[in-house]
Amino acid sequence: MPEWRIQTGRPAPLGATPAGDGVNFALASGNATRVELCLFDAAGRRETARLTLPERTGHIFHGHVPGLHPGQAYGYRVHGPYAPEAGHRFNPYKLLLDPYARAYLGALTWHPACYGYTLGAKDADLSFDTRDSAAYVPKCVVTAPKPAPPPGPRTPWAQTIIYEAHTRGLTKLHPGIPAALRGSYAGLGEPALIQHLQNLGVTALELLPIQFFADDAPLIERGLRNYWGYNTLGFFAADPRYAANPVHTQDEFRAMAARLHAAGLELILDTVYNHTAEGNELGPTLSFRGIDNAAYYHLVPGQARHYVNHSGTGNTLNLSNPLTRNLVLDSLRHWATEMGADGFRFDLASILARGPDGFDPAHLFLTACAADPVLATKKLIAEPWDCGPGGYQLGNFPPGWAEWNGKFRDDVRDFWRGAGTAANLATRLHGSADLFPPDRRAATESINFITAHDGFTLNDWASYDTKHNAANGEDNQDGADDNRSCNHGAEGPSADPAITTLRARQMRNMLATLILARGTPMLLAGDEFARTQHGNNNAYCQDNELSWTTWPASLTPQTSFTARLTALRQKFPALQDAEITWLGADGQELSGPAWENSSKLTLGMWLPASGLLLLCHAGDIAADFRLPPGIWHALLDTAEPDRDAATGHFTLTAKSLVLLQAG
Repeated sequence: MPEWRIQTGRPAPLGATPAGDGVNFALASGNATRVELCLFDAAGRRETARLTLPERTGHIFHGHVPGLHPGQAYGYRVHGPYAPEAGHRFNPYKLLLDPYARAYLGALTWHPACYGYTLGAKDADLSFDTRDSAAYVPKCVVTAPKPAPPPGPRTPWAQTIIYEAHTRGLTKLHPGIPAALRGSYAGLGEPALIQHLQNLGVTALELLPIQFFADDAPLIERGLRNYWGYNTLGFFAADPRYAANPVHTQDEFRAMAARLHAAGLELILDTVYNHTAEGNELGPTLSFRGIDNAAYYHLVPGQARHYVNHSGTGNTLNLSNPLTRNLVLDSLRHWATEMGADGFRFDLASILARGPDGFDPAHLFLTACAADPVLATKKLIAEPWDCGPGGYQLGNFPPGWAEWNGKFRDDVRDFWRGAGTAANLATRLHGSADLFPPDRRAATESINFITAHDGFTLNDWASYDTKHNAANGEDNQDGADDNRSCNHGAEGPSADPAITTLRARQMRNMLATLILARGTPMLLAGDEFARTQHGNNNAYCQDNELSWTTWPASLTPQTSFTARLTALRQKFPALQDAEITWLGADGQELSGPAWENSSKLTLGMWLPASGLLLLCHAGDIAADFRLPPGIWHALLDTAEPDRDAATGHFTLTAKSLVLLQAG
């Protein structure tokens, strides 16, 4: 084996960067005393060299190793105080992943050696474990820089329709995709899937987390997996589990993004920068904890042994610390410039803007994104809540940030199941101006959704009163109980024509409300053909046919209906920006006290200047609606698709929605 020598190198960029005749290594840690670079053989099994990074510039340790090339496997051992009660957990016996690694070799094996303390010790995490963890953790891989991919279409927000999907689940059972490519990044770029997205009329594919993540030990013990991927371990690398050819994971991902762009589709990534896979003080030491625990994580003031847990997963990343904040910003720029991402959805985004006094809409992370010449051009979407005190911040992010609008979901579900009000529905149809005031926020900053990966599918919303999560192995205790759903007469599948007809109409009502409302609509993959998870509303651990999208053998009426809706939305931009007059069933304008006296389940949204009238009726019996003067043609009727002209009174079928046009 060669005798490697190491030179001073440079402090930037962070990570492992091919430079000249070798590779430059740079690792940031404000509290470490020494950093060792460990090199491994091509299989990542045998450590071949251990070199101390010779130079420190500020808080960055760095060194250059001549003769190394892309493909080299490596990791770090970081020295410093092991003082959990002071917030420090350095342990050089633990091989650590480079936070800036672009690729990984191997997978995590849960073993006692992965923990910085001795499992089962009397004083728990205050103990110190001297077993070498290298055999049980992935290795980082040096990669060559990639050229910028072809740019995305940059679809305006007003024309954006998002399709939320899981990389494996969307294509795993798709009959039109070659078997070897199903469930992979490459599968997402296949013509059969792209054609479906184009025909459906969506403009952006939003993927659940694909950044390198770990499966939780308890799930492995139950024979399950972390299917959703909200357990990130590496923020710069696409996870190889979704690659048709794991050796070329990053290139496969980039090729997929390029194919989407060529088809006029944007790519949005669901990202998890609020926590890591290292858990609380009893979790493993895999990367951040062993590099600089006190910098990366929010620790309990005065009790630095313990972690603030606003994420509900054991730890919370601290973006108020510049080391952590810069890591996240660098990661976002990497995905935007090298990997083809057109936007980002931020899981538990309130955490990212938490300062000493809680959520801060002027937090440095939010302002840095707005000022960044790369990120400011991308779609930035917040999930505006977290598990900590004061964590629900819907409507409080700064202008330029879009937000998942959970109130849209709740109010629309309530209305159509007969438990809501016309006034609440009107607020959501009108762009949720109570949350996104027009003088400060654009209506398109409201990401409207009725279903998402977390919760019932649309079919299950119309088929189940309660969750059915037994398959998760948690005694049906996991998942939300407040589903605002209705089984419409029978729990689960039914052969009763009256029930199945009503369910189908209710799904059309929900889809129409979503796509025709002001704001930016987001569809859940498979809702366009009534995909079911058999009542499981928390399928986070189900990497199997329960969660995978089952594709119909032929085009379904619901798919055609969804495509018709997206076409109407694009054809009539007035639905998004024209003046609205709200009408009751008697044809009279609703204002002030009239809202209180009107039917809670019947509403008309009239756009006089454009001649459009949207009627919504959630009652259990038919209702007459007095139309404004003129001849009206039905563009859409969720109860009777072939309906046409009507004048005077219009009889609305029970639980139906109609879009009329004058002339």
